Amino acid sequence: MTTRKIALVTGAGRGIGLGIAKCLAKDGANIAILDVHEESAVSDSLKELQTLGAEVLYVQGDVTKSESRKQCLEAILTKWNRIDVLVNNAGVAPKVRADILEATEESYEWVMKINLQGPYFLTQLIANQMIKQRKQDQSSFTCIINISSVSSTVASPSRGEYCISKAGVSMATSLWAARLGEYDIPVYEIRPGIIKTDMTAAVTEKYDKLIAEGLLRQKRWGLPEDIGKAAASLARGDMAYSTGQVIMVDGGQTVAIL
Repeated sequence: MTTRKIALVTGAGRGIGLGIAKCLAKDGANIAILDVHEESAVSDSLKELQTLGAEVLYVQGDVTKSESRKQCLEAILTKWNRIDVLVNNAGVAPKVRADILEATEESYEWVMKINLQGPYFLTQLIANQMIKQRKQDQSSFTCIINISSVSSTVASPSRGEYCISKAGVSMATSLWAARLGEYDIPVYEIRPGIIKTDMTAAVTEKYDKLIAEGLLRQKRWGLPEDIGKAAASLARGDMAYSTGQVIMVDGGQTVAIL
């Protein structure tokens, strides 16, 4: 019997994170989730993952806090004694879309801490655990997947802190890929485009119009499962010799045309 992979997906109570967790569960993984919500608030999501055959571990915590990150890893090791996949998905948009001429330091610090600082140090923690596992069993496959955004390269002056945080995630991917290469632990980046989630609900009308006018080569919204399918492929090891690579899941938004 094949041993099920153990995957930690941050922010998987809903949205893109849930879409990723569902695809990993369908692929035979057990799922650990680190999220800020009360467990009762995401109980339907957890049940859905269980119906897909996954064992589910939910850890309520804040990715920006060292104690939450350590508590999460300890819970995973207590339950399964290892971790195979880390998906750094948890992230936020600014509470207020403000012109960069007027944006506040409070908003910048809040977004940066959740989107960049927290995942950076969670990766450090998990990577050290993965290194230990690789030294014990070099046949095991482990990987790290960072979820960024087309906003890492496409400027939106009304949410500069978000764009800068995602550009940082892209560099973090390169840094971790460079550092972990000697242990054969690939690090990837999935760069979503316009995805239908709670985060984009407030701008649905705007993007409906832009998509209708030809913003995307594929004329539809992306879905959380589109990101999930890409993550599942990476977690399987389908691109095991491609560390540091960016997977675009943006409906062709960033394809340059004349």
